[in-house]
Amino acid sequence: MADREAKKRVTFKFRDSGADSVYIAGSFNSWDPSVRPLKKDAKGVWKTTITLPEGAHQYRFIVDGQWIEDPASPHKEPNEFGSYNSVVVV
Repeated sequence: MADREAKKRVTFKFRDSGADSVYIAGSFNSWDPSVRPLKKDAKGVWKTTITLPEGAHQYRFIVDGQWIEDPASPHKEPNEFGSYNSVVVV
């Protein structure tokens, strides 16, 4: 039986109807802030869905050029810049 890595679709949401742009960068996309833009819905909630392998993945949102942690995530880890990365566990 072949070992297949389990993957799961994870939806990331960020609430800020006043933002002009929101991106997500993390361990799953080489921390590249331009790879994954979120799309804003009619209620002002920014969303994207990413398929991730099992494990813990660190990430941050980039809101109008400002790197911030996910205020909705209860899990975080300190980073090398003196702030925190949010963590999602799949």
